[in-house]
Amino acid sequence: MKNRYLFLFVFIFSFYSFAQENNKALFEFDYAQFGFDSVSNYIEFYYTFNQNALSVIDTDSMKYISAVLHIIIEDTSTIEKVVDKEWKINYKLEDTLQQNKSLVGVVGFIIPNSVYKATIIGIDGANNDNKREITEVVFIRPLIGNTLAISDVQVASRIIQDSQNENSIFYKNSMEVFPMPTLVFGESQPVLFYYTELYNLLMDSSNSNLALNSIVYNSKGQIVSRKIKNISRTINSRVEVGTVVLNKYPTDSYTISIALVDSITNFGVSSSKRFFVYNPSVEVSDTIYGQTSKSLASEFSVMMDEELNNLFEESKYIASSDEIDRFYDLETLEGKREFLYQFWNLRDTEPSTAVNEFYKEYLRRIDLSNQRFESMGKPGWKSDRGRVYIIYGEPSEIERFPNQIDTKPYEIWRYNEIEGGVIFVFADLTGFSSYTLIHSTLRGELRDDYWERRITSF
Repeated sequence: MKNRYLFLFVFIFSFYSFAQENNKALFEFDYAQFGFDSVSNYIEFYYTFNQNALSVIDTDSMKYISAVLHIIIEDTSTIEKVVDKEWKINYKLEDTLQQNKSLVGVVGFIIPNSVYKATIIGIDGANNDNKREITEVVFIRPLIGNTLAISDVQVASRIIQDSQNENSIFYKNSMEVFPMPTLVFGESQPVLFYYTELYNLLMDSSNSNLALNSIVYNSKGQIVSRKIKNISRTINSRVEVGTVVLNKYPTDSYTISIALVDSITNFGVSSSKRFFVYNPSVEVSDTIYGQTSKSLASEFSVMMDEELNNLFEESKYIASSDEIDRFYDLETLEGKREFLYQFWNLRDTEPSTAVNEFYKEYLRRIDLSNQRFESMGKPGWKSDRGRVYIIYGEPSEIERFPNQIDTKPYEIWRYNEIEGGVIFVFADLTGFSSYTLIHSTLRGELRDDYWERRITSF
């Protein structure tokens, strides 16, 4: 992948949004993470200032507008600011035809593994009281490693493939990807472009092809578009781009989900992005949702509210944050049934068969976790050992130390096929056979290199 660097660039690009009609939207932003190395990700922030919401500065020689972008990124564990930068953007107004334009740009940073609070502030350069501040919690989990991984989905207003314009600030991996920070599409922007990166495709012994599912859901959790393609393991990382034509989509919020699934191991990863469509001339009809009728014949169609909620709680280990938010926004039985049908359909490793193998295997691991790890009335799937087993499967080896004289009971689980070999250490710290994860060498999991001190019994 192309080396990336910190940058700032202003690109003038027109777009439609609800807020532009009343000139209230000063500033919007979006962001996406991409793999950089084994300990860091590269994160891009896409921003746009609405020209109509900025004060015009009129001098003797020219008219111009000014905006200030301020980004603060703070490590929540150390309270250290890893980024605290401010940029001022001036743009000369040549004529009235430039009205209803927006200042669109991007900044990027290399950020190491941790959890961060990102504060993004947009300010009118001529009126400091006219500003908007947005705060997001950002989880940086390195994507470069030994297991399949997928970057965030970047939605764009257009993508120029095989671009020769390497000096363009939107250039990456032989393409120019023009961001769409408002995430609003419709009559003036009827096509959504998307860009994502796939990693670690060669990092296992499997020779199987991978299935890439691209699915668009509406706000009810119904599929309105689905594409499937096979990905061969010829290179370790690759870029995937695509389009969704939205001119016939009714006004609504939608989500695009990209899932990469290994049909042999049943392991899959996914990434999703929510966006909005404003098409006032398109009427809602049953036609666009006709392909969702299969859910009526599925096992989810007879589940009641409590069953649906319980099933999704058990499914959250493999759900994205956007999927979690979407499920909790649903209020009807129909919506939850449709959502869960599509949630598991997205992860089906063999769509051509009648059985969803991935779903069945996941339920099997839930059942085994409940049988093996239940303690003090707590279902096994909710335990730390249950979570690890459900996500990663059977360990290559388990070392048990239940009756040591000088330590509390503990177990060491080894997974030899993950990241070249990792361990999980669980300990019964309370004496009630409730084992807690106290250490792991797997990236993104709890790590405590001094874990042995916690299990000393004297």
